[in-house]
Amino acid sequence: MRKFIVAVLSASCIVILYFTVSTLVQVFAFDLSTPAVAEEQQKGYRLVLITLEQDTPFWEKVELGAASAAKQNGASLEVWGTYGANRDDFLKNIEIAIASKVDGIIVQGLDTDEFKNLTKIRAASNGIPIITVANDVPMNESLRRTYVGSDHLKAGEMIARQLVSDMGFSGEVVLMVSDRQEFFQRSRLTGILNVLGQYRNIETKIVASGDSRENVAEATNQVLNDAPGAQAFIAVAANHARSIIQEIGKRRQVSNLFIYSFDDSPETLTLLQEGKLDALIMQAPERMGEESVSLMVKWLRGELVPLNPDGYFTEMRVMRAEEAS
Repeated sequence: MRKFIVAVLSASCIVILYFTVSTLVQVFAFDLSTPAVAEEQQKGYRLVLITLEQDTPFWEKVELGAASAAKQNGASLEVWGTYGANRDDFLKNIEIAIASKVDGIIVQGLDTDEFKNLTKIRAASNGIPIITVANDVPMNESLRRTYVGSDHLKAGEMIARQLVSDMGFSGEVVLMVSDRQEFFQRSRLTGILNVLGQYRNIETKIVASGDSRENVAEATNQVLNDAPGAQAFIAVAANHARSIIQEIGKRRQVSNLFIYSFDDSPETLTLLQEGKLDALIMQAPERMGEESVSLMVKWLRGELVPLNPDGYFTEMRVMRAEEAS
């Protein structure tokens, strides 16, 4: 009897070991970079575009381009956004999209631990691909498939070259940044410093200006006290440009300074037309929306695997005040 029990237990162990090893082989043999494509599901994917700033003209253009590409590819697209840049609601929308088991998520990158945990752990473990659009997050920190948008490092270099062309090879330049810099802002700043650092007679001063209009105005007023001889300002965060210019205008002639920013929003375009900004970087938000959806569908269909981890950069150009007036 004892021999019989031992034999049964041994056989059971062998069977369990077989299935365990078999399962492990299947798991490790599975290429995580390749989508599982069912023959019957060549179209009709459910995609979600999630933004933090839905009520801005920039993101309205991204949505327009994404909707057009979704229609062309036979995919359904839902746009979920927040108003007033509510980060909690933004992150909750990502959670809901993952729980809903959508086929793909296209999302404005947010450089926070909460965002990275959602994309790197929750979305990846559910097999849902993520593409960041307009604002990126490093791939190794987020496991996003790719990024579609401007090359912000290059954008910083472009605006810095324009500044040097206008101001010359010497002077003091103030770089106004947010207290909490997103990855795209850090990239812009690096690009600016890469160029300005080549000129030993150009001095740069980096000023953290907060995020509210009041904080930006206060920081600008302080830097005017600390650096009265500054000849140029760059608003690295475009939504700070008006507050910076308004505060400068209370104490100095804005026209006597060189002032630059990014993003062709209605507000910054108005400042450019008024001659209060010397130049800004024009982006292509509609193209960002189109390409992000197109790439997502191609990946889901297995037509483009893997996607370029470095991203797909859309067009940019420097627009000067003379062109806008």
